[in-house]
Amino acid sequence: MALPRILVLVLAGGAGGRLELLTEQRAKPAVPFAGVYRLIDFPLSNCQHSQIADVWVSVQFHPTSLADHLANGRPWDLDRTSGGLLTLPPFQGTDRGGWHSGTADSLWRNAELIREHDPDALVVVSSDAVYELDYRLVAEAHLGSGAEVTMVTTEVAADDASRYGIVQVGDDGAVTDYAYKPDDPATTTATNEVFVFTPGPTLDRLEALAADAGEDALDDLGSQLLPDQTRDGLARAYPLEGYWRDVGTVPAYWEAHRDFLTAEPPIDLDDPAWPLHTRGGRHSAARLLPGAVVDESLVSGGTRVAGEVRGSVLSPGVVVERGATVVDSVLLPGVRVHSGATVTRAVLDDRVEVGEGASVGGDGDITLVGRQALVEAGSHVRSGARLPEGK
Repeated sequence: MALPRILVLVLAGGAGGRLELLTEQRAKPAVPFAGVYRLIDFPLSNCQHSQIADVWVSVQFHPTSLADHLANGRPWDLDRTSGGLLTLPPFQGTDRGGWHSGTADSLWRNAELIREHDPDALVVVSSDAVYELDYRLVAEAHLGSGAEVTMVTTEVAADDASRYGIVQVGDDGAVTDYAYKPDDPATTTATNEVFVFTPGPTLDRLEALAADAGEDALDDLGSQLLPDQTRDGLARAYPLEGYWRDVGTVPAYWEAHRDFLTAEPPIDLDDPAWPLHTRGGRHSAARLLPGAVVDESLVSGGTRVAGEVRGSVLSPGVVVERGATVVDSVLLPGVRVHSGATVTRAVLDDRVEVGEGASVGGDGDITLVGRQALVEAGSHVRSGARLPEGK
């Protein structure tokens, strides 16, 4: 029996404004994670391990940062003569052209291409979460259910539930209620932005919604499409049992890195059975110089550490000079912390330089320093600050 034909659409076009300075000059899916990876590596690696070879990536903001990383799709076995990786930028020239106003609008603008491809199942995923999932298993369960949409779900903290689409699920797995970012969530069961759709009926429904909207563009999937499918009794849930973390805000991004500093992280990124693939760079081995102290940290290739690093993630090319201290922080590629400086509970973007004797952050909220910023020698950047100011 032939395997079902599955198309994965990765929605990588959001502005990522909640990540503040980290997405000022790069697409959200291109934000580094755990030293050497990018956020989009998670869905693309899931596609490879799910044996799905048709993967489309919808891009919009800062597309060059993503295009540089994706290249021809080789790290994820997507460099193919037929199928493989296809990048979908905004375009003009037809009535579907223009800037995407939301995830449902993005799906509608690419509906004709999807119909032409004619998949048995359409898997739509976001690219701002850390998780492992076999998309093929979800698609096969969906195809045997008679549903129009299968929503992959996970449990979230009660005080964070209003950030997500929240569902109520019956004993038979049917979704009985869907609420998009409700003020008063009825449950803590959230959709984790992985949806499997039956393409024909879903795109037909989307066309009707677009016609009703008239000149007003469609918004997100959770605004109209998913509630409609739920009301018609055509939505099912597929619970994700393993780790899942949305990293769409600066505190969540920082917290996710903390999860991977333990002796047994929630996902083994080097698991031979399910490795996380990325576009590799050329970096020498990390160098820990005499006097260096490194504890409970991730240290990438190409780094030089002569100071003290505790509970932190160092991306390639980071330099921590003798007498410098980095604690509970995430340092992105090329950051340099000069002698006598301290960095505490902070995220430092590419090529930030912290001058001699300067201090960044403290015991309070997470501090964020934008790309190539210079923290002057002897200066102090308070806890919770954003540098440059006013960003």
